[in-house]
Amino acid sequence: MAQFFSVHPSHPQQRLIHQAAEIVRGGGIAVYPTDTAYAVGCHIGDKQALERIRALRRLDKNHHFTLTCRDLSEISLYARVDNANYRILKQFTPGPFTFILPATREVPRRLVHPRRKTIGLRIPANAVALALLEQLGEPMMTTTMRLPGADYPFADPEEIRSALEHLVDLIIEAGMGGVEPTTVVDLTQAGPEIRRQGMGEFA
Repeated sequence: MAQFFSVHPSHPQQRLIHQAAEIVRGGGIAVYPTDTAYAVGCHIGDKQALERIRALRRLDKNHHFTLTCRDLSEISLYARVDNANYRILKQFTPGPFTFILPATREVPRRLVHPRRKTIGLRIPANAVALALLEQLGEPMMTTTMRLPGADYPFADPEEIRSALEHLVDLIIEAGMGGVEPTTVVDLTQAGPEIRRQGMGEFA
């Protein structure tokens, strides 16, 4: 049975965030709010938790998870960022964007695109997600919380609880979520390329 934490959307209770981080550190998978949709994530180095998320969402080995980070310095640890791309990241983070960048050796190999050696990273503009990441002190491996066959991700926390309370270890509720994904921007080419248009307006 999953733990269910109701937190304030802009001022999350530190006690609950601390407990949530301990669950993730201990190998748990957590559903948590972002600035777009609710996401499901786990500790960056936990292969077993990652496989549980793959099974939950029925994702194949070609699905690439995003590293959700707390700030730009964390992104620079896991991706190679030149001056031009740093200016882009500084302008558009935190926000509803996933940026594809060349991965460093700090990224677990199972998360890196096998041919392009890239990784997707984002910094969400969401107080709850950022508080959890700050408490963890490292990124989370993350994907949108959408069940197989569903057209949209979960938005209602009570529906999440009903559907997932026996399948995940933690649900952090902070109000209704969105259903639109991030905008995915590829920064590995000569100029930025939008791979998926989502909530974020990239100009």
